[in-house]
Amino acid sequence: MTTVELPRRRGTELPRRRGARRGSGSRELTPWLFATPAIVLFTCFLLIPIGYALYLSFRGLRLEGAGAFGRRTEGFVGLDNYVTALTDPELLAGFGRSMVYGAIAIPTVLGLALLFALLLDTPRARLTSFSRTAIFLPYAVPGVIASLLWGFLYLPSTSPISYVARELGGGSLDFFAYPTLYFALANIALWSGVGFNMIIIYTSLRAIPAEIYEAARIDGANEWAIAWRIKIPLVTPALVLTGLFSVIGTVQLYSEPATLRPLASTISSTWVPLMAIYQEAFGNDNLGGAAAASVLLAVGTLALSLVILRFFQRRAFGDA
Repeated sequence: MTTVELPRRRGTELPRRRGARRGSGSRELTPWLFATPAIVLFTCFLLIPIGYALYLSFRGLRLEGAGAFGRRTEGFVGLDNYVTALTDPELLAGFGRSMVYGAIAIPTVLGLALLFALLLDTPRARLTSFSRTAIFLPYAVPGVIASLLWGFLYLPSTSPISYVARELGGGSLDFFAYPTLYFALANIALWSGVGFNMIIIYTSLRAIPAEIYEAARIDGANEWAIAWRIKIPLVTPALVLTGLFSVIGTVQLYSEPATLRPLASTISSTWVPLMAIYQEAFGNDNLGGAAAASVLLAVGTLALSLVILRFFQRRAFGDA
């Protein structure tokens, strides 16, 4: 049986094509209209500040004239601000303190977050909703408030730990002395950061199909073997994500030492890189040097993040 195509009238195809073009054009424009507010906010609050910081990083005060009649004017100084930042011993010391702090805080926070997530994901766990809320609740407390709360708990005159130590015949504990200061700061990060990381890891655990656990139990695996050989390998992407957030938070450490600084004489105004940048900008009135140090900090954070992601990507492809 053959089909016969009827001839189309001339002039009927042109309106259809025009309508189709108008419809396809509006469909292509609609996503951009929805994305316009985000693009405007991204441009105003991220791209423009980054560009302005780059502009300031190449400018600074320079001396024009010779002797006592010279005057300081603002102008283009090239890479002088970057050279000064890279050779600043206090800024480099701040990076060293951040690394010591991160070596204590990051493994502890991620380890406890993983432990709590695994415990909440066990079949015998009870009151999981209450436990999740209780563990996550400290994260809702702002960092400045949490630092003040722990600061008063660290002071010898108000610390309950120092009170118990004095009652037992010992002396007050100095939480702001080295190296105890690093553990005191890491404790604040632990108290407020475990809940957030635990939620991410726990959500990843809940996405694992239950059939995998049932097959492992049929084969005789206990809960410890399931957690070690199934759950932890499958939530590795969540661990990498939380670890990356923790590394970035360590490099950008500011609120905890800045809040505790009036309470501790061991914390200087340049104790961590962000405090040194703030001091350079608003204490020394050197916006160019502060901008250059900020750019270096941002580039270093980006490079470190890419190295971490690249390392785990290689391991994942290697295992595959």
